[in-house]
Amino acid sequence: MSAVQSTDDIRRAFPALERRHEGRSVAYFDGPGGTQVPRAVVEAMADYLVHHNANTHWRFPTSVETDAALAAARAAVADFLNATPAEVAFGQNMTSLTFHLARALARDWREGDEVIVTELDHHANVDPWRALTRDRGILVRTARVDPASAGIDWPHLESLFTPRTRLLAIGAASNAVGTVNDVARAAALAHDRGALLFVDAVHYAPHALVDVRAIDCDFLACSAYKFYGPHVGVLYGKRPLLEALDVPKLAPAPDAAPERLETGTQNHEGIVGTAAAIDVLAGFAGEAGTRRDALARTFDALHVRSRGLVERLWSGLTAMPGVTVYGPPPDAPRTPTIACAVRGLPADEVAERLTPHGLFVSSGDFYATTLVERLGHGTDGLVRIGCACYTTEDEVTRLLDAMRTLV
Repeated sequence: MSAVQSTDDIRRAFPALERRHEGRSVAYFDGPGGTQVPRAVVEAMADYLVHHNANTHWRFPTSVETDAALAAARAAVADFLNATPAEVAFGQNMTSLTFHLARALARDWREGDEVIVTELDHHANVDPWRALTRDRGILVRTARVDPASAGIDWPHLESLFTPRTRLLAIGAASNAVGTVNDVARAAALAHDRGALLFVDAVHYAPHALVDVRAIDCDFLACSAYKFYGPHVGVLYGKRPLLEALDVPKLAPAPDAAPERLETGTQNHEGIVGTAAAIDVLAGFAGEAGTRRDALARTFDALHVRSRGLVERLWSGLTAMPGVTVYGPPPDAPRTPTIACAVRGLPADEVAERLTPHGLFVSSGDFYATTLVERLGHGTDGLVRIGCACYTTEDEVTRLLDAMRTLV
């Protein structure tokens, strides 16, 4: 079995890491909002646009080549999620796909039916379901978050189910504070109550290998630009459900799953780039075994590396006076994403002061608005520090040194 590439080798795949700001090399800690892109992904997208660009399902060569490229990309994403190609649909982004799915599902629901969401989630997994209140008279119930642990209050979540609950929408991981949820437990809970489970895996997918079979979720969405690809959304659905959805679509458009969920002409070059990003991740582990096997080795190795980075960040930040760190401790299930606040400084100002050091961090509420408000930072926001496959120990040291100058 081949070894997974070193961090130095991985970094060579990313041209953005050559950037400098005010004489300093840039350290990208903004991965939870969008990761940098490997050179191979850009080359795959350019090759498609230059040599194969066409619309689908016609009989001339570039159209046939486009069909083949999209089929190959669907197979790559299926390997990434442990799904089948017929269960993988593409779209503009996770948010658009979730709105689309919510409308389709609600066509079969009745006024007074219910959906459960959580306070921990990005609002892309909240507001599409809330929109059904206005459109279809659906009642949305919200599971509380425990501010102390930044985790879901599971007893409260369980108490929200009623005979009219149609769906539980839950995130696999918090994009704001890194909490990882037990979505397999959520699936068992929902199915036991006769409801469906929708999983937002946007923040989870870059850090742990998704397995829709093990989760037993009914639907799952993620975004390629969070796992080193272009701006493309991905929706998984169990095939019988995709085929039965009363999905809004044009009458002449394909009616077979999964294309029936894909409205209009898709972002072909982005879909090709998504497959290339998955192959880059698999390639970090060498060529032995299947793509799924290689992905598993890559994610296992990256998890070990990121765990060490999180431990250094956590211990360094929590030791600083005036800095409050949010999210689970390093030894709990979490992603390598940490949120913090500096007493007396709005999050945007902290981010601005770090920029001259070549440190790029995100700030605000990250669309996890309810969670940030519950943590007491609805006005000033939080600073979010995210590690990616290219993050080094030296970059973490630089960040901690710069943070000390602020406090």
